[in-house]
Amino acid sequence: MSITTDVSAPADPLKPVQKDGTSLVEKVLRMRSLGILAALIVLVAVTTAKNSGFLSSQSIRDLLLAASIVAVLVVGQTVVMITKNIDLSVGSILGLSAFAAGSVMHSSPDLPIVVGIFAGVAVGAVCGVVNAVLVRFGGVPALVVTLGTMYIFRGVAYFWAGGEQITADEMPGSFLDLGTASIVGIPVLVLIALVAIAVTGTYLGRYRSGRDLYAIGSNGQAAELAGIAVGRRTLAAFAFSGAMAGIAGVMFAARFGTVDAAAGTGYELNVIAACVVGGVAVVGGIGTIWGAALGALLLTTINSALPVLQIDQFWQQAIVGALILIAIAADRIAAVRAAQQLRKRSAHVE
Repeated sequence: MSITTDVSAPADPLKPVQKDGTSLVEKVLRMRSLGILAALIVLVAVTTAKNSGFLSSQSIRDLLLAASIVAVLVVGQTVVMITKNIDLSVGSILGLSAFAAGSVMHSSPDLPIVVGIFAGVAVGAVCGVVNAVLVRFGGVPALVVTLGTMYIFRGVAYFWAGGEQITADEMPGSFLDLGTASIVGIPVLVLIALVAIAVTGTYLGRYRSGRDLYAIGSNGQAAELAGIAVGRRTLAAFAFSGAMAGIAGVMFAARFGTVDAAAGTGYELNVIAACVVGGVAVVGGIGTIWGAALGALLLTTINSALPVLQIDQFWQQAIVGALILIAIAADRIAAVRAAQQLRKRSAHVE
């Protein structure tokens, strides 16, 4: 996605903006999304040919439930990556938030489940704010900061858990129902993910404050000179990512019922991989929620399909790695072509 910052007059950050034309980067991202969708269809078709049960209603339900948790994490991570940052702590925040929600529901089963949900989301948001403050005022790259907080948050979870775990029979059924309930046949967790994707995708694409995030990721200094509150927007991005990880933690606790300090371990790498495969550039300023969500669905489907195809786990990881390298190569090609296009336009103007 290409962003042009208008410095001639201030604008309402919450007012929708109109796009004029389609940039080369947007075309590439659209092609990337179509490519992911095509790969997903082929993968499902091949797996179904091998085992017809792969497309059973229960199998599809399980696949969507697994993808929904990753998708919510991807929503927050995408916002952070667009600003040319990265959050390695989302897996640890998920685990801490899941244990917080589970602990509240375990210790006070008579409380409304909203209290447990709020506890998990609040813990995630606080962790996100900690990341935001350290990145904003610490003068240290987000990669290093969140690598440190990843271990800190995980350590807090282990200290809190004390080697124990919360099981499904220790939590109220009303809370666990959140992980199995459906509305018009669609699991509630999937609906939560779809709402998060739709709202955040619309905000990034249509509202000026959302498009400001792309400007920050493209050129932070230029964005600051243009009057964009770079520090405040970055703080908000990390806080939002933490809150999304908190929501994912609540979903995790409700979905699996059993929660311990190791919950969410390794999720951060899957989330970053989904974002990159879905077209979110590590260098910032490029990407969409829609593409990243498709990337999450594709990687979740790969993890479910390859064992059915009796492919060794090593090759599962190798395929994901290859997809990441292909995505990075595509980003580089898009960047080079965009630069060539800009040079041609400049030469034409002169």
